[in-house]
Amino acid sequence: MITNYLLSGMVGIMLFFTVVVAPTVFKVLPVEWSSKYVRNFFPKYYATLGLITLICVFTETDSTSKLLLAVCAVLFAFTFFYLTGKINNAKDSGNNRLFHWLHGSSVVINLFQLITFIYLLIKAP
Repeated sequence: MITNYLLSGMVGIMLFFTVVVAPTVFKVLPVEWSSKYVRNFFPKYYATLGLITLICVFTETDSTSKLLLAVCAVLFAFTFFYLTGKINNAKDSGNNRLFHWLHGSSVVINLFQLITFIYLLIKAP
């Protein structure tokens, strides 16, 4: 039961950021400010959602759901500890091709996590 509440909260956070915050930040703030904001926000986003996902691993009773949650937690850790730094380095060095590939990878990972969370909510008893 607690897992469903946590998953619902994470889906809300992920959708709110994607639909409301990100487009607004890039539309309203100058590039240097929006870039600084995003660099500051994403480590907190990945760390927070990763920790909540890890809690879900321990509160979930279904073994398949536990496995999916564990995969999502590992992906949050990978994005937090590895991918974010590589994305920032590519951007800073002007390597636009690598930046777009890495950023696209982070978007795909985040989309996979969001879809997984929604799937788990739908299949929940």
